Amino acid sequence: MTERTKPAFALRLAAGTYRFRESLFLLPTLVVAGGLALAALTTRIDDAIGDRPIPLTVSMDTTAATWLVSTVAGAMITTAGVVFSLTVVSLQLASSQFSPRVMRSFIRDRLSQLVIGLLVATFVYCVLTLPSLRGEGTGPAPRVSVTVAIVLAVVTVVAIIAHLDHLAHRLQVGHLARDIAAEGLAVIGRIRAEPRGLTRSEAALTPPASVLRVHTDTGGWVSQVDTARLLAAVPAGTTVRLETRVGAYLHQGEPLVTVWPPPPLDDGAERALAAAVAVSDSRTMQQDVDFALRQLVDVGLRALSAAINDPSTAVEVTLRVGGLMRELLVTDFARAVTDGRGRVLVRPWDLDHTEYIAHAFDQLRQAAPPQPQVVAALLRVLRMLIAHVEQAGRPEHVPALRAQIDLLLDGVDAQSGLHPHDVARLHAMAADATDPAEHGR
Repeated sequence: MTERTKPAFALRLAAGTYRFRESLFLLPTLVVAGGLALAALTTRIDDAIGDRPIPLTVSMDTTAATWLVSTVAGAMITTAGVVFSLTVVSLQLASSQFSPRVMRSFIRDRLSQLVIGLLVATFVYCVLTLPSLRGEGTGPAPRVSVTVAIVLAVVTVVAIIAHLDHLAHRLQVGHLARDIAAEGLAVIGRIRAEPRGLTRSEAALTPPASVLRVHTDTGGWVSQVDTARLLAAVPAGTTVRLETRVGAYLHQGEPLVTVWPPPPLDDGAERALAAAVAVSDSRTMQQDVDFALRQLVDVGLRALSAAINDPSTAVEVTLRVGGLMRELLVTDFARAVTDGRGRVLVRPWDLDHTEYIAHAFDQLRQAAPPQPQVVAALLRVLRMLIAHVEQAGRPEHVPALRAQIDLLLDGVDAQSGLHPHDVARLHAMAADATDPAEHGR
């Protein structure tokens, strides 16, 4: 594999792994393939051992075994239809109750994928085992094949029960918000880890007059940027400016990267530069912490809508947003990095902390004034973040957080229908210097 093909391979591998996790088809297909292989293996074992007794196996005649395996096969394919229906219903509920963007959390659930695969794999195993149940009706049935069919049936039934319990918990907003926030925190952890061999640089973000621009040949969402591979595609002493950011949408033909001084690039090098930036059909959270905020805010906005009117859900989402922002506001973002050979990558379009604050709170702040309970939660979270960044030595974030509090109170004052006592309480909460947690409910 050449140096130029490595960026495309690495990003395609990461994208393929991510798609595998979010597919209701791939893992079940692998489990079904395992059922096919298991049927072939048990048949061979039974052919090899004949009628000799084997410990821990079930002994029955061929007629009973045929009836048992046929019953298991029919039950499994029928139950598979029920589980498919439950999965579709859960996706519909997630889309309507929370947000269409959170459906990915249900689709990528490993237990759901495994149960679907087990049901179909057990059915396939039983169907393939039936032809091996040959001979006289009163004769002995293949011990290993029948025993494995029974074990698969029991394991699948237990998995179905676990799936129903798991699904009931997954539909609770607390579990959903926790999973989204946890995935966002994992992305923040990857942001904090500098790519190996790269250091921060103070290079200029503005390109000179003479540059080379590489354009994208496809449209979609920017899901990954391989920083090290992007630099490896250009000669030493070259500066590469990324003209987009992770989480942005690109139209076909838009500028992707700008390179200076213009190197003598051939088509292969330009393809390597373009391949170091992965563009997907849908937005992902591989490197996009802003997408975690987007999902949480969407759930909160849906909860505050007139159709749902669930302020408790909005409060829980607000607290999860605060937890995510608590880590994000003390994370440094490198606008420029260098690899020690004079190659520099600059990323001027990446979101800064002020933009993350706006993305996290603007829409919730605008929708919250009719619900004093949600306003109180927002005030508590914003004051917690102010105390946190001051303690962490990041006072530059305080003005943006205080601006959110001021705008929120302006919205409360302009909201008709609120009792003066509630308005006064919210103003007192915003001005109080005590720990926000002491305000209780």
